[in-house]
Amino acid sequence: CRPILDTVEGKDLSPVRRNDKKIKKDAALIMCPTPFGQWQRKKQGGKEYRGIRTKRYTYVKDLNGPWLLYDNEKDPYQMKNLCNNKEEKGLQERMDNILSAKLKERKDEFLSGEDYIKQWGYKVDETGTVGYAHKQRFKRKKRK
Repeated sequence: CRPILDTVEGKDLSPVRRNDKKIKKDAALIMCPTPFGQWQRKKQGGKEYRGIRTKRYTYVKDLNGPWLLYDNEKDPYQMKNLCNNKEEKGLQERMDNILSAKLKERKDEFLSGEDYIKQWGYKVDETGTVGYAHKQRFKRKKRK
């Protein structure tokens, strides 16, 4: 077995696999550092976000603040956004604290998409979006 490089993100779950340890009930981080072709920034409103998904809730922030909050048990299709609902203020604060801890744990400053594009040296298309490289490589040839 090779050693894991320090640059690899994530948690070692091998003790769980070997039945040496149980998984801590936790939240999964969900994120979009910048739209990468799947949601065009200028045409479709694609934007950067960070969020968490717990067993019961989904909570997401964009650069302007809280954006989405869903109770996945009561609303599995996520039709009713509870974000900024007065009755859910405590829940939203708890979810925000969990998200903040996750971002701090991975040293994520939650910068704008433009900052990451510059930092990583990506080029954007006319829509302000990082395009997929495979679009150019796998274009179908026209039949004659």
